Amino acid sequence: MPKPPLRLIVLARDQNPRVQNAWRQLEEFLNDQNDVEIVAAAVTKDLRLEDLDADLVVTLGGDGAILRACRQMGSRQLPILGVNLGRLGFLADLSPQEFLAEFETVRNREYQVVEHLMFECQHRHKDGRCESYLGLNEVAISAAAAVSMLDIHLEIDGEPVTVYSCDGLIVSTPVGSTAHSLSAGGPILRQELKAFVVTPICPHTLSNRPIVDDADCVYTLTVPDAPKGTMLLIDGQIKQPLNPEDTVEVRRAPVTFKLARIPGRSYYSNLHRKLGWSGQPRYGAL
Repeated sequence: MPKPPLRLIVLARDQNPRVQNAWRQLEEFLNDQNDVEIVAAAVTKDLRLEDLDADLVVTLGGDGAILRACRQMGSRQLPILGVNLGRLGFLADLSPQEFLAEFETVRNREYQVVEHLMFECQHRHKDGRCESYLGLNEVAISAAAAVSMLDIHLEIDGEPVTVYSCDGLIVSTPVGSTAHSLSAGGPILRQELKAFVVTPICPHTLSNRPIVDDADCVYTLTVPDAPKGTMLLIDGQIKQPLNPEDTVEVRRAPVTFKLARIPGRSYYSNLHRKLGWSGQPRYGAL
């Protein structure tokens, strides 16, 4: 009995010429495949992804395209395969040429779907309003336009932990540990771990180091003396002003990010390629 066609959703919303050229080439290639169906394609405007069903979502762009897709899918997460047209691309792992070369693996559904932690962030205002955000990488509080250092209070499961005097604070998932948190001096976590890492940005006290704790905990952040210009950032894409009376809660999301991984590609091999890890330095004479 023949297999049903492979149903794809393609997201190519970035108007960068590289992305649009890659989409035109990919569209031509996919239309020539008899056993592939393009359920929908987002090129000039977003789709209501929660209303669509497919075997695989293919994003064209960088990791930012994957972060955007995760939020758009909401409570109905589909497996994502990223085609990298950005820079590092820890999640968008395949170049356009590699995607075409590996397409038989994709067509035969021989990719592995690995589930990863996502977060839910609740921004509670003094007047009782509450905004909720779904994300994959990190929640960050940043001094942004503020010119003074922030005193950020951290509680974990209701227990006061510390007050960070810093330029900002990041609560990151393992997937996000190689993003903003890494640049701020945070540790690299294996993507399958069920944990959050709290990383201060330029802390005033050297003893305030990153903390790794359980993903089932609730992380509460407040900035009682937040100066004007303090911002709450979700995955670096959503920005909201943060006021002194506001409370930010970060917890494990009820859904997971589903990453489609091609056989032969692992997390550490990806780090080796993207970060330029090449073993011991050569100490011999130049």
